[in-house]
Amino acid sequence: MFRALLLLAMLPAAAAPAPSAPSPRTQVSTMSSLPALTALSGAPLPDATLAGKVVLFVNVASKCGLTPQYDGLQKLWTELKDQGLVIVGVPSNQFAGQEPGSSGEIATFCKLNYGVDFPLLQKQDVNGGDRSPLYQFLVDSPAGGGGNIKWNFEKFIVGRDGTVKARFAPTVAPDSPDLRTAIEAALASK
Repeated sequence: MFRALLLLAMLPAAAAPAPSAPSPRTQVSTMSSLPALTALSGAPLPDATLAGKVVLFVNVASKCGLTPQYDGLQKLWTELKDQGLVIVGVPSNQFAGQEPGSSGEIATFCKLNYGVDFPLLQKQDVNGGDRSPLYQFLVDSPAGGGGNIKWNFEKFIVGRDGTVKARFAPTVAPDSPDLRTAIEAALASK
């Protein structure tokens, strides 16, 4: 772990590493070849949930200054789900311990406070040696740029074809014109 942190510290801050060919473990050409995903309930997320859809993956947390973005994410989901958008929340406790709850606590918090009914996955690591296969795929893609997730509520758009189309910083709000334009462009692509 220390060696990995030392190597990360040695990377230039302004330059993202050059994209490399994905390893067989992270190579994804269609949505059906995404790593297996597990819903917050512990059940496998059905392939049909994402098949043929544009997916906005967001690493989420319940005790973060950006947590109110849940409200905007729910509004975006409600507005665009019939056009083929799926928002998938991915709880992670890697940033200042801001998602300490159990799966049940996370589900209750999201539903009671923000009315969230878009899919939520089980808690996972988005950085480091235990980075989940999903986040390996997202980050290692050309659009992902290879850099670590900076904080809670970083966003990735995956097109209907299963390729990562765009990555957005945590502070980009769900109602941001740039995010909205990228989502609409992905929805327009068949």
